[in-house]
Amino acid sequence: MTWRVEGGKRLASTVWRAGDGQRMISSAMLGGGIGPARWVLNAQVPGGYSRMDPVVHLEELAASHGLDGPGVGMLTAASVSRTMRGDDEGVSVSATVGLRVPTWAAAPAGAVDPELAPMLLDGATPPSPPLQPSGESPSAWTPGTVNIVVAIPVPLSDGALVNAVVTATEAKTQALLEAGYPCTGTASDVICVAATTGGGAQEPFAGPRSTWGARIARAVHAAVHAGALGYAAFLQARR
Repeated sequence: MTWRVEGGKRLASTVWRAGDGQRMISSAMLGGGIGPARWVLNAQVPGGYSRMDPVVHLEELAASHGLDGPGVGMLTAASVSRTMRGDDEGVSVSATVGLRVPTWAAAPAGAVDPELAPMLLDGATPPSPPLQPSGESPSAWTPGTVNIVVAIPVPLSDGALVNAVVTATEAKTQALLEAGYPCTGTASDVICVAATTGGGAQEPFAGPRSTWGARIARAVHAAVHAGALGYAAFLQARR
């Protein structure tokens, strides 16, 4: 974890220097898709982030950390200093969880997501909404607020990499619901799954009932669930 000052705010980033021998699948703006990658950067930005060149910004941040070659870069308005970890039999997960604008994936056309923290389930007291930057609108672009990085110590086929993303996403949603947030995530969540290229034949499956998929699901669930509860506690403390 590193720190920088940007726009008068002290912001954290996490850097994973994986080196050679990794193949990643990601939905990130920088390094998205499937291919070899040597590093992953998850950088926090202010809640009122307004840069229109986020890829350039990520490239600048990567260069400031001395990161070279292909890599994956993600931005988030969530507090990176509250990164949560989940580990399960060789699978390692890091997640930053911010739920300022929770969403359901399938919403009516034209629906606008509320600028509110969600209501908790089972009659629990909802967290108070965080303060919003002046003039920010619900339709403004905001960085991904649930960012997940999954590291797997075995090779995965292309199909299994895609399957791993599905499994991780399902586990994320399960964790959010169980933590009391009625949503599937936010509209700008980002994921990265990294698998080693060495150590034997590629695994063909990563669904939740496969050996490695089940481990991915449990590790993602643990990290996101802890992050969601931590986010609710953070909002409660700001009341």
